[in-house]
Amino acid sequence: MSSRMTEQKIILVKRKTRLEELIVRYNTVQQARFFMERLGADFSDYVLEDENYRRAVATATSELTALGRVQIVEREHVPNFIFGEQDTVVVLGQDGLVANTLKYLTEQPLIGVNPDPLRWDGVLLPFTVSDLRWVVPDVFVHRRPIKEVTLAKAQLNDGQSLYAVNDLFIGRKTHVSARYELRLEDQVEQQSSSGIIVSTGLGATGWLTSVLAGAAGIVGSATRHPISLTPGQLMPDATFRQEGAADGTSHDHRATWSLPSLYFTVREPFPSRTTAADLVFGQVAAEKPLRIASQMPENGVIFSDGVESDFLEFNAGIEATIEPAEKKGHLVV
Repeated sequence: MSSRMTEQKIILVKRKTRLEELIVRYNTVQQARFFMERLGADFSDYVLEDENYRRAVATATSELTALGRVQIVEREHVPNFIFGEQDTVVVLGQDGLVANTLKYLTEQPLIGVNPDPLRWDGVLLPFTVSDLRWVVPDVFVHRRPIKEVTLAKAQLNDGQSLYAVNDLFIGRKTHVSARYELRLEDQVEQQSSSGIIVSTGLGATGWLTSVLAGAAGIVGSATRHPISLTPGQLMPDATFRQEGAADGTSHDHRATWSLPSLYFTVREPFPSRTTAADLVFGQVAAEKPLRIASQMPENGVIFSDGVESDFLEFNAGIEATIEPAEKKGHLVV
């Protein structure tokens, strides 16, 4: 007779540690140690991280097995894994693993767990392994709050699509300039650039923040009038009042996760006789999608959330429509 609390299915998503990846590359721990120490690296830190993560996986597996039917899925298998409609998904961090799992889900709740709080920060990892024994039962009976997350979607005219939790990148595989036609409502531009970034509300504190900081730094240095340019200045004040501090001095970034809009930025646009650099930043919404027609004979790509291995080919003749996705992510908070 089963000693499980329920027969509900729990998917535990884990990743390889840096040590495991080194062993794949160098075949043995000894060879990995020799290579790293020859370069002056602290190999003991790799070992400690691996031990802590393995311990967290073992503890999480034990805790979850007492609560339901557990299936462990490795990070590289997530894109092709078929999640059941009633599955509960537990991700053993970092933030990137949460994002790269969430975009393949539909209505399933995702619980982000920090396996090593002394090592990792985690905006998307509000729980520790010891929390699972009470968080998961609450999720089963719908007692835990769920935060909806707006995803971005790239839909190609050949029927393929790709979702993003943080960002979409549209450009070339290499450092060669990307060529394309960019269209937003009645604005149309031929462009040559190092690519386009489209960020969600959740991803706004990542890549978009870096781009804005660089733009502000350039303008401030050139004009000798330092300026500040942050995602918070682009988004409606009401967004931050929803869940922000009463004194207005800070805000909960989770307030932006469900924003219905996306923001795009063009990286290093190059103006010439045939290309322009005016349509380089803007807001994308369901009623105002961004359309991009590739003019690249080869190596054009669209990938999401920094995972270059999971991409759509974006070569001449392909047109991408970028807009907020029809589905939402569901993060347990």
